[in-house]
Amino acid sequence: MDRKIVRTLALGSFALVLTLTTAGHAQAQDAKAPYPSMAPLDQYLMTDRNAEIAMARSAAPEAISRDAEVLVLGRQGYETAVQGKNGFVCAVERGWMGPFDGDDAANFWNPKIRGPVCFNPPAARSILPLTYKRTEMILAGKSKAQIIDALKVAYEKKELPPLEPGAMSYMMSKEQYLSDGGDHRWMAHLMFYTPLMDGAVWGADVSKSPLMLNPQFRGAPEPIDVFMVPAGWWSDGTADPVRVR
Repeated sequence: MDRKIVRTLALGSFALVLTLTTAGHAQAQDAKAPYPSMAPLDQYLMTDRNAEIAMARSAAPEAISRDAEVLVLGRQGYETAVQGKNGFVCAVERGWMGPFDGDDAANFWNPKIRGPVCFNPPAARSILPLTYKRTEMILAGKSKAQIIDALKVAYEKKELPPLEPGAMSYMMSKEQYLSDGGDHRWMAHLMFYTPLMDGAVWGADVSKSPLMLNPQFRGAPEPIDVFMVPAGWWSDGTADPVRVR
């Protein structure tokens, strides 16, 4: 369920002009986007708590998700709806967990986005905190720029945990809504989290390779890469044929 960021007295005037020009350009681009800003909070919430629990669990095979902790999004952030027993945590992510900028950021504010995901224990300890942090700031009304700056500071101050080896997650839900196009779904897949690296190290995004490098983080600002591998079937066991590129 989805990167790029980025400054002496003599050049002060030039820097100010450049900053204002860049900001104006970004606002103009946002104005053209289908979802240029955050919608009312109610549009991001699911009124049926049980439906959100079921959707979250659909991210992974039932043998995993039935004993996982399940989160739902409330007005103050994510809260535990079901206690877990196996260390996995399932939730439904919203669009703001995608990239901040570029073409891949088109759905950042899309209130219809629903990305069921189930984190394994290492990811629950080291990736899920990013979901909590971004969501906390979104609900507090922070801008993208403020969130990016805050995340950089949080990593510098070690307020966010370092990535744990073996962190991965399941995104195998038929109920995913990841874009307004087509049937709104992408393929059932697994995600593996790594330190920042060249995708070529894993053979990602080359012809006939099943491995793809997700644009979700990529150091903008989180120092994490996400590699995706098609699963070939949905969490309920029905086929989801892999599309060869």
